[in-house]
Amino acid sequence: MSTPMQRRDFITLLGGSAAAWPRAARAQQRPAMPVVGFLGSDLSPDRFASRVRSFRQGLTETGYVEGRNVVLELRRAADGEYDRLSGLAADLVRRQVAVIAAGSGVAARAAKAATATIPIVFYTAAAPVETGLVASLSRPGGNLTGATTLGVELAPKRLELLHELIPTAAIIALLVNPTNPVSAEVQTRNVQAAARVLGLQVHALHASSERDFDTVFETLAQLRAGGLVIGNVPLFGGRPDQLAALARRHAMPAIFGTREFTAAGGLMSYEGSVGDMFRLIGGYAGRILKGEKPADLPVQQATRIELIINMKTAKALGLTFPLTMLGRADEVIE
Repeated sequence: MSTPMQRRDFITLLGGSAAAWPRAARAQQRPAMPVVGFLGSDLSPDRFASRVRSFRQGLTETGYVEGRNVVLELRRAADGEYDRLSGLAADLVRRQVAVIAAGSGVAARAAKAATATIPIVFYTAAAPVETGLVASLSRPGGNLTGATTLGVELAPKRLELLHELIPTAAIIALLVNPTNPVSAEVQTRNVQAAARVLGLQVHALHASSERDFDTVFETLAQLRAGGLVIGNVPLFGGRPDQLAALARRHAMPAIFGTREFTAAGGLMSYEGSVGDMFRLIGGYAGRILKGEKPADLPVQQATRIELIINMKTAKALGLTFPLTMLGRADEVIE
């Protein structure tokens, strides 16, 4: 027969268990936090982190805070290793993420090849319709949408700006990455079409890794090129300091699409704010987590394109910017 003490112990144990059951049941019923996979390519760790910060800001603006109600899985391929992107994208699909955020056009194509069902939000400087990411900007269709600075479309404008600064230069070079063939073909075609209108001769030069950069700049001298338009692709975007240093060393007037290039001593840059674009796709990821469909979210475009000029570099090259260009510049670095 149980003693009174034993009966009290039993009642206490039973009461404690009963109180614990609802807590355990609630824990089991609590939904897991959604996971967003972030897929990037060809960026230095600092620039990758900067874009992720802007993406997080966009998520936060829609009510999603990392660690509180969303998990962010980061995947990055570097040094032009585009073949790694397909494996990284497949890993995110196996992880059953709720959304994939692709930080470049080539990353978006890898994600698109990996899944037709998981929503994908992308940033690209290439034409998303022309490169086959979406059916149209207003109604993307499928499982992709995102934001673009229209970097490919801006390549002819960069040529025009270089021509405006150096009207006597008859030969201009365009640097593209052949391992990103869609972007390389589109940029080359668009720039050559603009060159014909301006009466210029354009030579397309290829660099598939940073090891090719020295050869490219040596070739510029052989071609007697008067200027260089650097194509907008992740490989070049991840190495603005190196490209700016080479342009200075070879006294080559060059224009690129990132402010980092001009800040590092490049002559000038022309592009929309990449930080703004990543904040926008972060917001799109949040809206998709809330139930919206990527097919119904129009691809957003940069509304403000920034012309940034480095006066110190211009003086070192013996160049004088026309007052009309200086007046149009959004920023002049002295």
